[in-house]
Amino acid sequence: MAAPETITVTSHRIACDGVGGALGHPRVWLEMGAAGWVDCGYCDRRFVAATAPGDEDEQLAPGVYERSAGH
Repeated sequence: MAAPETITVTSHRIACDGVGGALGHPRVWLEMGAAGWVDCGYCDRRFVAATAPGDEDEQLAPGVYERSAGH
């Protein structure tokens, strides 16, 4: 069965929190390892590497935003 959404990324470490906001899930960090892809256990998004391991450290998935520290 195909993943619901496949996202090509340039990092082998990805943060996923679903679609963001109230419709998302808790942020999880995913590691691809040698496989070159990883599925999120919450939303089943599949992240596929566009680069070789070690080219980039980490990346936020599309739809993920950084919340301000709030000052």
